[in-house]
Amino acid sequence: MPTNAPSVPPAIREILQIPDTPAPAPRRVVRQRFDGNGRRLPAGPPPPRSWLSHSSTDGAGEASSLSQSRLNQRGLEDTSLPGTYLPARGSLIDIVLQKLGYDWAFHRVYNQYHLYFVPNHLKAALIRYVGIASEDGLSLNDLKVILLPPPDTFEDDELSSLTTSNLEVNYLDLSGSACRSIKLKDISDMLFSARDEEPTTELQESWDASESIPSPPRTLLPNLTHLSLALHPSHASSASWKQLLSLSSKLSTLTHLSLAYWPEPCLTPRSRLATVSSPQGHRIPYGGTNLYSHSLDHDWSEALLVLRMLSKNLYALEFLDLTGCSPWFHALMAETGHDFVNWADHWGKITELRLYTGWSPGPEALPSEKASHVEAVRTAKNVERHIRMMRAGKGRFIVVERDIIDDI
Repeated sequence: MPTNAPSVPPAIREILQIPDTPAPAPRRVVRQRFDGNGRRLPAGPPPPRSWLSHSSTDGAGEASSLSQSRLNQRGLEDTSLPGTYLPARGSLIDIVLQKLGYDWAFHRVYNQYHLYFVPNHLKAALIRYVGIASEDGLSLNDLKVILLPPPDTFEDDELSSLTTSNLEVNYLDLSGSACRSIKLKDISDMLFSARDEEPTTELQESWDASESIPSPPRTLLPNLTHLSLALHPSHASSASWKQLLSLSSKLSTLTHLSLAYWPEPCLTPRSRLATVSSPQGHRIPYGGTNLYSHSLDHDWSEALLVLRMLSKNLYALEFLDLTGCSPWFHALMAETGHDFVNWADHWGKITELRLYTGWSPGPEALPSEKASHVEAVRTAKNVERHIRMMRAGKGRFIVVERDIIDDI
C-alpha cells in the first residue's frame, strides 16, 4: 500500500485484507545547541568521546585533591567583621546576593543604572559577595556604580549632596578584591577625592594679602568605621604596604580592620632578592628585608617599622583581624631597638584580635606541615600572653581568637 494512500478504518481493513499502514520513519534527533551552562555549542557533529576525556587535566585534578587532603584552607567566608550587617545563611537576601555575585559580569553592564539604588544597609554586603563570588573580583568602576549615583540623573545641587551623604554606609568590605582587581591607591582617591577649584585670575592688591585656603578633600563615606582588606590567599603577593600606610593616614576614625592573608610587612617586597655592591666590594641587601631576615637572622626591624607607623595612623582601632598572617605573628611581640608594637598606647584600644592560622593540616599532611601549624598556634598564644603582660592590668582587656590545640 503506498504511503500516501488514505487511511482505512481497522474493521474495513480486516474485511478487505488490506495490510497495515507502515509506521512512520523516526525523526532525526535534533542536537541540543546549548550546553548545561547556556553556552552555544559549535556547529557540526558532536566530537568523539576520546576528545572529551580530560586526560590532560587529570594530573592537575589529582594534584589539587592531594593538596586539599594535606591542607585545609579557611577561606574568606569567615573574615566578616563584627558589628556589621550580613544576611543570614540560606535566607532569601543571601541567595539573591550570591546570585548577583556569580553573575556579576552581566549585572555590572545591564543593571549599572540601578545598583546605586540598592538599600544602603545592603551595599556593603553586595560589595563583599561580589568580591568573593565573582571570578574577576570587584573593580574600581564597579565600586563607583554602587556608591556613586549614575550620571545625568540628578541636578548639580542634588548630586553634590548625594555623593557626600552616604551616612548609613559605615562598612566597606573589599575581601577578595583588595590588591587584586582594585588598588588601595584607587580606593583612597575615590574615598577622598580632591575638590575641583577654578584658579583665581584676579590680581592681589598687596603681597601681604592672604591667598585662598584650599578646601579639604571630599569624603565619600564620612562615617566609615569598618574596613575589610582581606586578600585572596592566592593573590597575597600583590599587596602593597606603602599604599596601605598612605590610606591609613586618612582613616583615623577606623575602629574595625581586617588584614587577613596579608604578607609580611615590607616596603620593598620586590627587592628581597636584590643586592648592591658596597664601596668595600661586599654584596649587601638592597631592601630592609631579605630572604633570610626572619628565618635565620631573626631581623624584624622593617616589619616593626611598618607596624609602628600603621598603629600610629589607626590609633582608634578596637578590632583587628590577622587571619592567615601566621608567618609574621612573631613581629607582633618582637622588639628591635625602639621599634615595637605598642599594645598599651597606640593600639591600646584594641579589645579583640584574630590570630587564626587560616589553614589546618589534613589527614595526609606531611610531618613538617603539622609541625608548622603547631608552631603558628603556639606563637599566637605567646602573642596573647605578651599583650596582656604589656598592659599589665592598666589597659583594656583583650580577647584573642586563635586556633585551639589540646597539646598547647
